Amino acid sequence: MKLIYSLSLLCLLSYTAAKAQNVVKRDPEIEGMLNEVSATNLEMTIKKLVSFQTRHTLSDTLSKTTGIGAARNWIRSEFEQYSKASGGKLQVSFDTFVQPADGRRILQPVTLKNVLAILPGTDPEDKRMLMISGHYDSRVTDVMNIKDFAPGANDDASGVAAVMELARIMSKHQFSATLVFIAMVGEEQGLYGATNLAKRARAEGWDVNLLMNNDIVGNSYGMETDLKDNSSVRIFSEGVSPVETKEQAAARQSTGSDNDGNARQAARYIKEVGERYVDQLSVKLIYRRDRFLRGGDHTPFSQQGFTAVRVTEMNEDFNRQHQDVRVEKGFKFGDLPEYVDYGYLQKVSRLNLAVLANVALATQEPQAVTVLTAGLTNKTALKWTAPKGKAPVGYYILMRETSSPVWEKKTFVTRTSVNMPYSKDNYYFGIQSVDSEGHESLIVIPRAGR
Repeated sequence: MKLIYSLSLLCLLSYTAAKAQNVVKRDPEIEGMLNEVSATNLEMTIKKLVSFQTRHTLSDTLSKTTGIGAARNWIRSEFEQYSKASGGKLQVSFDTFVQPADGRRILQPVTLKNVLAILPGTDPEDKRMLMISGHYDSRVTDVMNIKDFAPGANDDASGVAAVMELARIMSKHQFSATLVFIAMVGEEQGLYGATNLAKRARAEGWDVNLLMNNDIVGNSYGMETDLKDNSSVRIFSEGVSPVETKEQAAARQSTGSDNDGNARQAARYIKEVGERYVDQLSVKLIYRRDRFLRGGDHTPFSQQGFTAVRVTEMNEDFNRQHQDVRVEKGFKFGDLPEYVDYGYLQKVSRLNLAVLANVALATQEPQAVTVLTAGLTNKTALKWTAPKGKAPVGYYILMRETSSPVWEKKTFVTRTSVNMPYSKDNYYFGIQSVDSEGHESLIVIPRAGR
């Protein structure tokens, strides 16, 4: 063999649903990037976005100091500064489109602009695109009020600040996969920026491996319930894709894999890797596409068949969210910068960075992953083929009981087939590739085959 597998790679990662996973190794390069994430930078970005007074989607586009136009131009200029610092590797652009009137929150056609910064991957055979997003528009109580002060510090300057901080740091490094940093527009008016970009990604054949949508990620205090939690973050994910075919639905029903859609697997991956790298942060898996009867910018990507999840704080404060800035009975309402917990936002930003970096540095997913069903047996025979592009040094076989929300056992192998002494009736299995530094791909669930 070309190299001797490191002891850390040969160690089995084992954990239970009730306990945090035991992790042997952290990549020093990823740790170095995490150490660069600055709470001060995050605060400065949020305060700058708040200084535009309103970022309502339909607000002024001509002023240099006020409104959505000034905000998007400033975000783009910051991305361009990051590009210069990276030697021009970061490709900055507007994703411009005309949004037709909808009769509700868009009363006449309007030109809207997402702000993109793309860091191309270094492996020409690796077409994966990993995305992180936040929305830069804001609102007050009346969603059609385009004039009044709409600071939107937590909703969602916090998400945009995380996106920008990661672009600043990660653009100075190289990754096999392509990274896309996005400030979305039109979220409050109807997810219009995300809808346009998701349709563009589908039409142009982008291989969106994962979208992490950060929306409302900077508050740690829920006033309504008087709960302070700066050590938990929620990941919302769907179990079944909305574009599932009849054949896929039949296979899912016959194998009982209702809880194993791509987004749900990504959420489990985020939990494992996030808790590996970010101390004092517990990742809570929420088995819904989004909050009860609500939606976010990951939803249009999900509806186009892409793997997409929502990252959001543990306790929303509705006295701050979508509120006119005012004082009533001595209480100050409004989504203002002084109510953001910047240390907490720093941890959530680090979570995003650790996950994106780990996936982007990893080899691609194994192909043609199959559980063999030619005969009745209490063992589970699995086979797959190597991924395209950079070759892995091996693979992890993941196992969990059918009632477990997270993977409970990881077994390292170097071959592309294995006969596990556990029944497929009693366990779920997954396969992921791993490189010499321990970076794992996203998880692939085997299909039944012979």
